[in-house]
Amino acid sequence: MSSEESNSNNPQPPAAPAGKPQSSVGLVVLCLVAMAVLVWALAPGRGRFQPAPLRQVPTDCPRTVADFVPSDVTDFPFVDLHALPPAQRNHVLFRLNMEPCPCGCNTSIAICRGAHANCPVCRGLADKIVADEQGAASRTPASDNQK
Repeated sequence: MSSEESNSNNPQPPAAPAGKPQSSVGLVVLCLVAMAVLVWALAPGRGRFQPAPLRQVPTDCPRTVADFVPSDVTDFPFVDLHALPPAQRNHVLFRLNMEPCPCGCNTSIAICRGAHANCPVCRGLADKIVADEQGAASRTPASDNQK
């Protein structure tokens, strides 16, 4: 037997497929389209909403007051902060800008004191805050010396 005859009897290995068959890709696309149509068909209808009619606010209805917004005032001509150490000065600035004035203007004590120089409420509060911090400043060095 020749070598050619023995080679012809051996079956050749099949060639690897070049890519996915067209039928499986088409089936996937068909399933996706069918699911999209099904979702679209089963989606509930959108309501036709209309805004509520606007009415005049009754005169006896209390008006809403704007929310308190802290300020960022750093220079106070009405309060002497130079006598305080820098840490206490910053704390006074923080409190004057972050605490709302209870006089009803809905601004910080710093803004109310600058805008309404004659307001007795904010004047008293500003003086009290400075006095509190001066008292804290006088107590702080004594505690530092004990350490």
